[in-house]
Amino acid sequence: MDELDHVIIGLLAENARRTMGDIASRASLSPSAVKRRIERLERTGVIAGYTVVLDHAKAGRPIQAFTEVRFAGTADLEQIRVAATSMPDVQAVFTTAGDPDALVWLRAADVAGLGTAIERLRRSGRVTGTKTLIVLDTWERPRRT
Repeated sequence: MDELDHVIIGLLAENARRTMGDIASRASLSPSAVKRRIERLERTGVIAGYTVVLDHAKAGRPIQAFTEVRFAGTADLEQIRVAATSMPDVQAVFTTAGDPDALVWLRAADVAGLGTAIERLRRSGRVTGTKTLIVLDTWERPRRT
């Protein structure tokens, strides 16, 4: 990857719906050169996909939390991954070094739904304990404009 690839990725990160012409003018390239570079970045897996940024409160899942999960003995993290795939409230599972064994990112419609999701996590595998932190506010690094 060179500097132009980083410029293209930055522009796509701001708005993945940009036209090739818009990216080309901002990166000082031709649209066909931009298209070839984007196709190469996709083919090599540097660009793994495109997504939509949601307003989760308007989408009906305003509650966000992180749950630390601890396992008995040797942690079988695959069990938590398998359980997480069947739980729509689970956004991601991060395995960690040390304590806790995993950190689970949850989004729920309400506190009762969050409680249900946490109980399902507790019943999955050899979970010995959880600790949940409810998010009050979020700061994110601004996208470049």
